[in-house]
Amino acid sequence: MTAARVTNLYDVMDAAYCSKELHEHSRSLGHVPLIDHNARGGPKEEFEPTDAVRYKERSVAERSNARLKDEFGGRNIRVRGADNVMSHLMFGLLALTADQLMRLFR
Repeated sequence: MTAARVTNLYDVMDAAYCSKELHEHSRSLGHVPLIDHNARGGPKEEFEPTDAVRYKERSVAERSNARLKDEFGGRNIRVRGADNVMSHLMFGLLALTADQLMRLFR
């Protein structure tokens, strides 16, 4: 259903998903796999410079999600109902945005 609505060019994943099967499946779908290499005791393979820039976008999103969970109440939601959960998360997102703006203007 997603493939019908969105043109996906890249599959971006961390080192936990490093396997030949996932790389092959991503390529079979016509995507470029940007999967961090898990060295497993051997030499670590680095990204090409352009791919490294694209991979960093994943890191930015994950840092924001981690801060929302760890610092702004996204991990332990103690309300019931979809509307209340959404409100709880949006207030956390609003606080995260205000915090980031305060850091920007320091």
